[in-house]
Amino acid sequence: MSITEQRVPAFAGRVDDEQASVYRKVSWRLLPFLGVLWVLAWLDRVNIGFAKLQMLDTLHFSEAVYGLGAGIFFLGYFLFEVPSNMLLQRIGAKKTIMRITICWGVICMLQTHVSSPTQFYVLRFLLGAFEAGFYPGVILYLTYWYPSQRRARAFGTFMSASAIAGVLGGPIAGWIMTSMGGLAGMHGWQWLFVLEGVPSVLAGVVAWFYMTDRPEHAHWLTDDEKRVVLDALRRDDAAMGERGHDWRAVFVNRNVWMLIAIFFCLLCANSTLTFWIPTIIKDDGFATPMAIGWIAAAAYLCGAIGMIANGAHSDRRNEVRWHFSGAALAGGVSMAVLAALLGAKALPPAAALLAMTVSLVGTMSAIPVFWQLPNRYLTGGAAAVGVALINSVSNLAGFGAPYVMGLIKNATGKVDAGLYVVAAIEILAAVLVLVCIRRLGNPQEN
Repeated sequence: MSITEQRVPAFAGRVDDEQASVYRKVSWRLLPFLGVLWVLAWLDRVNIGFAKLQMLDTLHFSEAVYGLGAGIFFLGYFLFEVPSNMLLQRIGAKKTIMRITICWGVICMLQTHVSSPTQFYVLRFLLGAFEAGFYPGVILYLTYWYPSQRRARAFGTFMSASAIAGVLGGPIAGWIMTSMGGLAGMHGWQWLFVLEGVPSVLAGVVAWFYMTDRPEHAHWLTDDEKRVVLDALRRDDAAMGERGHDWRAVFVNRNVWMLIAIFFCLLCANSTLTFWIPTIIKDDGFATPMAIGWIAAAAYLCGAIGMIANGAHSDRRNEVRWHFSGAALAGGVSMAVLAALLGAKALPPAAALLAMTVSLVGTMSAIPVFWQLPNRYLTGGAAAVGVALINSVSNLAGFGAPYVMGLIKNATGKVDAGLYVVAAIEILAAVLVLVCIRRLGNPQEN
């Protein structure tokens, strides 16, 4: 072996070590703050599931009214996500994230004054409209910083904040609704909206001063560290080959519409669990908001671990299809088991809670891995529009699934029939990835 051949591996090792060191610094700078914002967004989005335990009796709303109000959030999402991501591409992330965060916090607080179904629907729609763009915006933003071989872990770490929100949100909601009811003449569910809306407004102001739009603008990186990040991104872009750049072509791209179908199926399950977990726990025999909150917290803690672990393992193995499909299959099958247990009521409550937790872990663990797929087909402006289009259209599942569950609960008094349908849809997501992604010509098939 020549001296040159001996030096190449050592040189490559030094480059890898240098890149790993720089990306640790990048991750500690970006991901905790983005995670905090996602926790706040998630709390303000899903606290309605806990408020429901009291507000339906106070306001005399039916289960169907709740289901429509919970789901109509996603109509606002659908209409405004693509414009928001196009604006982010033009004006930068920190201006976009500041606007989004402040506005959703204000709308969350205004829900305190709801007194009719129409007001409920309007404010839930506006909450979705103002939050639209945050999630796909962060997905796009992270592609400005991380090469593809590092993204699943970054996505998983960021997205696990939704599970952490579940861990924190349940006990917090239970405590607020139990201990603050009657204070200043307000119900516990009203205090929930106020106390979870204020931090979002404050965080939006912090975003303006803290966030950095692009690596080349990062004053907290040295010139050499900026070079490492930019070189990694350039090499990754070259390795990915030719992809779509024209955002107008996204709307007729069959790969994009297949990804929309897959994510739609997954989000049917995710939205059902998000908005109905408190009700599922209550139907399993646990009555108090505090008990429901702690049980939900334990389930979401497992979900957070699953998201991070599955994303990290996907990166290490450089494999996406089976990491997505395995998680989605686990989620769908466990949801069907949950439906059977709730319908039969023949086993101890712990059995249903275990099935619910496994379903939540499987469903949530598939999400960060999924977001590895769009950037294999799209880049530049097409990626900005494509990511938003995939998320916005797919999130219509968040409108339909909770509403249908509410109708079924109204008609039957139970949720198990709806859970069977959603379980089948989630299993379909796993099948579509295994059958169709290779057929669509994934350039890095694994």
